[in-house]
Amino acid sequence: MSWERQINVKNPAELKIMREAGRINATVLAAVKERLQPGVTTADLNAAAEEVLKSHGCISPFKGYGHPPFPSSITVCINDEMVHGIPHPKRKLKEGDIVSIDCGTVFEGFVADSAFTAGVGEISPQATKLLEVTEGALFAGIENMRNGKRTGDISAAIQNYVENHGFHVTREYTGHGVGRNMHEGPQVPNIGKAGSGMLLRPGLTIAIEPMVLIGTHETRVLPDKWTVVSADGSLTAHFQHTIAVNEGEPLLLTVL
Repeated sequence: MSWERQINVKNPAELKIMREAGRINATVLAAVKERLQPGVTTADLNAAAEEVLKSHGCISPFKGYGHPPFPSSITVCINDEMVHGIPHPKRKLKEGDIVSIDCGTVFEGFVADSAFTAGVGEISPQATKLLEVTEGALFAGIENMRNGKRTGDISAAIQNYVENHGFHVTREYTGHGVGRNMHEGPQVPNIGKAGSGMLLRPGLTIAIEPMVLIGTHETRVLPDKWTVVSADGSLTAHFQHTIAVNEGEPLLLTVL
C-alpha cells in the first residue's frame, strides 16, 4: 500500500515532547510484557496498558482509529497474526505462544509508537530465531537513520538483514513518519533500494517497524477487517521504535 502524507520536521522543543511520549510508551509496553503468562487474556493486556496510559494522563491513538473503529488501545497478535490484532476477553495466552504488542501514546499533542514480540514461557528454537532476526532488522534499519542518508537505505537494510537469515519481510505494511499524527510522511517500506527515496535530515521522526514472516511474505486480513495474518499460517514477528534523525547518532525516542 502506498500513500502520501505531510512530512513534519520537528524542532528541539517538539522532540523533547516526543521523547517524553516515547518514554511513556515504553513504560506501557514494559507493563504489558510483565503480564505475558499462560492463562492471561489479551483483554487483560489491553487493560494493563490503559491503566498505565491513564496514570500519565495519556491516551492511545489506536482506539477509535479507522473504519471500522479500532476498539482497543493496543494491538495484540499471537503466532501467525502479524499486526492489528484485536484484544478479546476470551482469548488466552498459552505456553509456547509468541505475542506481538503494538502501542501508541499521545502526549501533549505528539505521538510515539513502538512494538515488540516476546514468547510466553518456553518457545521453539525457530520462534526464538524469528524474534532475534526481526529485532536485529529493526536495529539494522535504525543504523541507517542518519542525516544525509535516504529512506531507501533504511528499507534495504531491513530487507537484506531479514532475507539473509532466510525469512520474509512484508511487502504490504510499512514504517512511517510520526509526530503530530500517528501516520505522517515519509512512508518507509520494509523492502527497498539503497540510495533511493527521500533524503533524511535532522528533525525527521520515523517509526521503523519490520514485520517478518517465516514461510511467505504474503498476508491476508481476517473477517474482523483488522487482524493481518500470514497467508500460510506460519509464525510472524513485529518490532518497532520511533526514532529521530540527529546530526550524529539516531535518537531512539521510545525507550525508558
